[in-house]
Amino acid sequence: MTHDRTTALLSTALNLAQHGVPVLPLRAKRPPANCRSCRDMACGGRPHMRVPGPCGCPLPCHAWAAATTDTRVLTSAQWAADWRHADHIAYHPGGTGLTVVDLDNPTAVAWARETLPITRIVPTTRGEHWIYQGSMRSANAVRPGVDIKSLMAYARWLGPGTGTMTALPDTVLALVVKDMASPGRVGSVSAGARPVPVSTSAGGGECRHRTPAYLARGIAMAEQRITEASSGIHTAVYRTFLAVLSTHGRCGCLTEAHIDRLFAAAHAKGESPRHCSNAWANALTALGM
Repeated sequence: MTHDRTTALLSTALNLAQHGVPVLPLRAKRPPANCRSCRDMACGGRPHMRVPGPCGCPLPCHAWAAATTDTRVLTSAQWAADWRHADHIAYHPGGTGLTVVDLDNPTAVAWARETLPITRIVPTTRGEHWIYQGSMRSANAVRPGVDIKSLMAYARWLGPGTGTMTALPDTVLALVVKDMASPGRVGSVSAGARPVPVSTSAGGGECRHRTPAYLARGIAMAEQRITEASSGIHTAVYRTFLAVLSTHGRCGCLTEAHIDRLFAAAHAKGESPRHCSNAWANALTALGM
């Protein structure tokens, strides 16, 4: 029975990896423990963690950061023991440009149905996973029974779910970053400075948007959102920057020209260069970029 379970789990993991979803084994809902060399971050950490490090450990150390689409790693001798003891598969949502809203009880599910735009839904043991397109900073207990799993987090693979996946809404972004909207949060950013989003992603840097029209439409909608803001301009600009970076910031298709358009829209509403720069830097920080 154990052999059959291992074969089934590994087969599913390989299928996910071939579709660009980074995966790793779980045992009792937990990832493999770090090896002795990686314990307490003695190895320096994985190159794609918050603080890039030199760790090249062949074992599945560092939880979400070990998730991979490399089928040679998944089937390696170093990972074999962990697959034999695994009872679930985990995946890294942020690594494939997704965010999971983990609703842990019926009350949280009821809140989501009243508050959030409908999207792809995966039933869980106690509640539901709502999956959105776009990545953001992960956080636990953003409200009772609600966790956000995206960048620097893993989620259990419980099947593809049902429904059409929709774009990550501001409502979800605000759960994690509502305290970061005040201007001046990043005081070291000079006026007019615009940190450019990184051009590579955990998914390999390939643009998922396929056509320039998708990006053009997104920038136009962002400009419109800023222009039509009737109050709370600081928050409106920050959340718009956050939404644009969440969707377009990791594939390399967002250029200086696009950023100039967003800044120009904000300036037209009376936002100062300093506040624009701080809002942009805060959005990058919130998304772990």
